This record gives sequence, C-alpha cells and structure tokens, in this order.
Amino acid sequence: MITIPIDSLTQCLKDAKTGEVYETEVIELKRKSFLAKFNSRTGWHVNWSKFSKEVSVYALVLKGTVDIQGMVAVSEDRTAQGIYINWACASPENDTYFNGKRRFYGVGGHLLAIAGEISSKYGYGGFIHAEAMDRVLLEHLCNEHGAIHIPLPEHPYHFIMDEKAMSKIREEYQYEWSDDKY
Repeated sequence: MITIPIDSLTQCLKDAKTGEVYETEVIELKRKSFLAKFNSRTGWHVNWSKFSKEVSVYALVLKGTVDIQGMVAVSEDRTAQGIYINWACASPENDTYFNGKRRFYGVGGHLLAIAGEISSKYGYGGFIHAEAMDRVLLEHLCNEHGAIHIPLPEHPYHFIMDEKAMSKIREEYQYEWSDDKY
C-alpha cells in the first residue's frame, strides 16, 4: 500500500519551509528490534517489524544520519516479473494525508525511485506494482506519472508502473546507497 503522493519532482529532499535542499541516502532496515519502533502507534500506519523475511525494508534518510523521512517495503514478484511494493509511507512529520504535515518535499518520489532501482537490480528494468491508498492517489499516479490502473478483486486501486514510467521517476531523484544496515 502506498500512502504518499509524488508531491514534487526534486533531486533531493527540499525543506517545505525554507526551500533548503538536503542530500539523501538509502539504508536497509533488517533488525526486527529496530523496525519495531515504527508502527501504527508511532504514526507509521503499519508495524514494520511484522513483514516476512521475503520483504526487504529500506529507509530514506538525510545523508549521514538515521533521520528517517520515509520507508518502503518491497518483495520480488517473479510471476509479475517485477517488484511489489508491500508498503510505502512518509514519516509522521512528512505525512500530509493523515497528519497534515510536511517537513520535506520529495519523499514519495524517492520511495518509488528506490523500488524502481531495486527492480532494475533484480533484472526487471524498473517494473513495479502496488496498491494506492485511495482513488485520489491512484488517479494522481496515473495522470501525472504514467501508472496504469489494473484493479484486482482484492484491491481496486492496484496499479503498475512499467519501465518507461519508472525511468522518468528514477532519473529525477538522486540518493546514495549506504552500506549501513539497522
């Protein structure tokens, strides 16, 4: 489930108040004890430590910190020949849908770009699929970013982003991959 729109195409994160730009990194979150801090009680909508071992969790952080601005959980889907986004959301301080807050612009696009890059690493060219939180977000992704709505019986807001749509997003965002794992 994706709960965050692509609010602004920006290479790095952009402070919503000052316009200052911050470089970003991606870190893999592996330890269940670390992930347990991120759950619905703390504003993260899902208990991130409950994903299965087949699901990898990545955090978008300010470069050189563990200041998490958003997280994405992905798994390989060999049947669809792509990456499935199990969950993607902004930190509570960037959650415009539920908290009306935004510290940074660019979190949603970064998270999709990360999933697209992982898809390429797996040999799928950037192909991803996921479910949007609601019709408004689905329409935004389709109308503005080339997503294709393919409803499923279990989820009416299911969509795909093929290699072409994903390449436009991936080209826009810049981040580094950290060797750190938490």
